[in-house]
Amino acid sequence: MKAIVYATPGDSSVLSLVERELPEPGPGEVRVRIAVSGVNPTDWKARASVGRELVADEVTPNQDGAGTVDAVGPGVDDLAVGDRVWIYLAAHQRASGTAAEYSVVPAARAVPLADDASFALGASLGVPAMTAHRALTVHEFGPSRLSPGALDGRTVLVQGGAGAVGHAAIQLAVWAGATVIATVSSREKETLARAAGAHHVLRYPDAGLADGIREIAPDGVDHIVEVAIAENAGLDVDVIANHGSIGYYADNGGDEFTAAVRASFAKNVRWQGLLLYTVGEEALEAAAEDVSAAVADGALPVGEEAGLGLTWFPLEETAAAHDAVEAGATGKVLIRVGD
Repeated sequence: MKAIVYATPGDSSVLSLVERELPEPGPGEVRVRIAVSGVNPTDWKARASVGRELVADEVTPNQDGAGTVDAVGPGVDDLAVGDRVWIYLAAHQRASGTAAEYSVVPAARAVPLADDASFALGASLGVPAMTAHRALTVHEFGPSRLSPGALDGRTVLVQGGAGAVGHAAIQLAVWAGATVIATVSSREKETLARAAGAHHVLRYPDAGLADGIREIAPDGVDHIVEVAIAENAGLDVDVIANHGSIGYYADNGGDEFTAAVRASFAKNVRWQGLLLYTVGEEALEAAAEDVSAAVADGALPVGEEAGLGLTWFPLEETAAAHDAVEAGATGKVLIRVGD
């Protein structure tokens, strides 16, 4: 099989296309014939982490993907050869990421994909959609799961509504019944956030941004999905409702943040950091189930018309795909691996 590998961390030049023997699934594992591999910021950051000890002599990158189950290991009863699946955390503490024609993953990380959902959609779930799910389910008074009506009567603020996580957060929140406010940095991104389903889209930087949010939500926003906590912590406290939650998942704009102590404790604000790698199996399973339900309902479409443009690369140009994500490509970067 063809696979992209690297043997030492570094820039994208460490990635190479090689031929390797077909891997066999062990107990509790499945082998998936990869159709599409998704690229996230975490993929190039993991590859570039010089000094990081690799889990094997060579590693295939990329956490997300979609394809067809090709072989099933002992003890796997809920998946069968021929099943269409989407994959998450394929490369977490493992050497078999999705930038290869075949990937062996724990069965729990291969989730059935609705028959009418494309492999491009499946490869766009994983890190973005599961991160968004977690950010929307950490409020003190719930819900801990998402479904139609779960967020009825609540207002969600998505900071950075044109990114992959922001896009998924808008879609999941709308599916669950929330009123969604998104912030974006340009007219082009405003169009994308509206296409994703945001009810209100505001531009930044803008000295009147907090006033604009409060005009829409006079009692404050209940949930904030935050991509740039270092830049937005003050604004978030200003516009959040009593007992509101701020789920932050990235360090865009800086690696430290400060917030007014009295203003935030007076509102009983819940600051919730989140990282899929350490969030725990219970949260991952809940996210996988709810995201799959949203996909089945047609609530998580991708493509330009849905607010998330797709940029494609062939497997042999995985390095260029990583570079595109590192450079801040708008939309979702995907690698076409197989059929």
